[in-house]
Amino acid sequence: MSYRIAMAAVLVIACAFVTTATILWVHDGAQAASQSGAALVKSSDCLSCHAVDHKVVGPAFMAIAKRYAGQKSAVAKLVAKVRSGGSGNWGSVAMTPHPNLSTADLTSMVQWVLSLKPSSKHATSSATSSASTKAYTYDLGNGKKVTLDFPVFVRDHEVTSSVFHGWQLFDSYCFRCHGPDAVGGELAPDLRTSLEQGMTKSEFIATAMAGRKGKGMPSWAGFFSTEDITHIYEYVKARSVGLVAAGRPAGQ
Repeated sequence: MSYRIAMAAVLVIACAFVTTATILWVHDGAQAASQSGAALVKSSDCLSCHAVDHKVVGPAFMAIAKRYAGQKSAVAKLVAKVRSGGSGNWGSVAMTPHPNLSTADLTSMVQWVLSLKPSSKHATSSATSSASTKAYTYDLGNGKKVTLDFPVFVRDHEVTSSVFHGWQLFDSYCFRCHGPDAVGGELAPDLRTSLEQGMTKSEFIATAMAGRKGKGMPSWAGFFSTEDITHIYEYVKARSVGLVAAGRPAGQ
């Protein structure tokens, strides 16, 4: 009897060990897959148009996770969408297609996005970001003033490093179609006029990232970061309101 009891105890312990090992293996496997998906997203052009907790050009990853939560076909649907690109689900701005990414990599990336959950950290970050938005008012002369949501100058007529960087990028790349110093060109419109006619900052960034294939404008996603395009926008905006003249601005 004691032998049978001892064997039963051994079997119980063995089963418990196997079960625990299996749980740890599944957990470690899921964690590794999540880390792989996050790394693939980081190394791709995804972060040019998306952020984890707020909209950039495309929707926040957390918003995507929330919309597709509990849908069994979500992974396959989103893998196909990322591969083919296009618009319609989140607005009119088209997402750049990614035909060269493997199904395995796309699956890992999508699974990581769908695994994201809102946290107090992200909520606090977003609230702080919104609360920290400032207004900068500049005198244009003749009794006219303009208020912007970014600074143009650090002192006197010396522009900020962001505006200066925007000029560098514009006159290195964008000038080919839009003209040097944002004066307009033969191949593309004067972006100062576009901003004067109501193009918003988000529309500017979205257009630059997604491109306009039908009009011959390439997508800059993956080449420029969102920060780069924001700097270009600030330079062009400063030009459009008359705060920055043509030529190299005084700055760093």
